[in-house]
Amino acid sequence: MTAIALRLAIYVIIVAAVYFGIRKIWRDWKSQFRNLDREQHERDLRERDRPDVITLKRDGDGVFRPNGKDDDQAGPRA
Repeated sequence: MTAIALRLAIYVIIVAAVYFGIRKIWRDWKSQFRNLDREQHERDLRERDRPDVITLKRDGDGVFRPNGKDDDQAGPRA
């Protein structure tokens, strides 16, 4: 009976160690990915504020144009 209890205790300890190890790895990776997403978002915001970046808006015909203006007043280019 003692051997069964000892074996059961060892299995419980191993399972608990694996479970808590996986939880720690999961939390570490999740925080790392969150930090990477935050850095990418901040970089995108900085790039958007640069003066050489053109903001394109979709026009009524579905074509993206700067500031929503129609640049093709003369018709399609050949």
